[in-house]
Amino acid sequence: MKHDPAAGLEYPATRPRRLRRDEATRRLVRENRLSADDLIQPVFVIEGTDQTEPVPSMPGVERMSVDRLTAEAQTLAELGVPAMTVFPVTPQEAKSDDAAEAWNPQGLAQRAVRAIKARVPEMAVITDVALDPFTSHGQDGLLDDSGYVANDMTLEALVRQARSHAEAGADIVAPSDMMDGRIAAIRAALEADGYPETRILAYAAKYASAFYGPFRDAVGSAGNLGGGDKRTYQMDPGNGAEALREVGMDLAEGADMVMIKPGMPYLDVIRRVREHFDVPTFAYQVSGEYAMLNAAFEQGWLARRACVMEALLGFKRAGADAILTYFAREVAGWLADR
Repeated sequence: MKHDPAAGLEYPATRPRRLRRDEATRRLVRENRLSADDLIQPVFVIEGTDQTEPVPSMPGVERMSVDRLTAEAQTLAELGVPAMTVFPVTPQEAKSDDAAEAWNPQGLAQRAVRAIKARVPEMAVITDVALDPFTSHGQDGLLDDSGYVANDMTLEALVRQARSHAEAGADIVAPSDMMDGRIAAIRAALEADGYPETRILAYAAKYASAFYGPFRDAVGSAGNLGGGDKRTYQMDPGNGAEALREVGMDLAEGADMVMIKPGMPYLDVIRRVREHFDVPTFAYQVSGEYAMLNAAFEQGWLARRACVMEALLGFKRAGADAILTYFAREVAGWLADR
């Protein structure tokens, strides 16, 4: 029998507005709060020295060379942001059908990890385990002779990539490819190679979303993907119960944390995962969400700070423990100033 939270509560004995009367009371009874501890900053790394490049579809976001990235890590740490996720922008000439650059010990991601950990050892570095920045076709896996993304053939490549990230010093590897069985394969390899403490953040429920466009521009995979899509491995946006099965499988295979991506259109999934499993649950406020909000800010239609904070608080209210957001540094600054 369900409890009715309104049972026995009648006006005027009960006046909910009493608890909204002033700021002090509102603070005392607030159910959810946002802090710098909740934030993860995604960053894009490019070749070169002292280099930055704006991402046109993501106002305020820049691709950075490794040296610039370490300075950014220092700033983020000083603001109290505990983690950053590194996404490499692979030069076109380094891409191939077999994605071999993904596990190059001197690859962009690997060099960035080592540099960040050397300068800011307390910063948790998360790496993306997926092949799309490295494949000539822009897919997250290897293709068979028919052009289909071959699940089991891809697993070996993902393991090699994750192993190279752990060797470079990544604190958390984050498989975002949505291949079946990849968490078990990566966990087994990390254990066998002497990296039992390397955490796995599984993109357990990653949807074939229309909100990823600016990200693909940022990492340079949009042109390689062309008119293709990722619907044969990323989840159908119409499915919710399937997310619970995916999360359950990844946890059983050794994931320490799980990710729901995108965030805003899937708040219901975040809530269901949180209530069903009660494990560390992350959300990704993806590039399309960021770009959409910025477009409204630039037009003067929405108030930047108020809307960003409300959107992120919505993730917390839905049950997210941490949020990947391109607003992380800005929000951490706001929180530090108040």
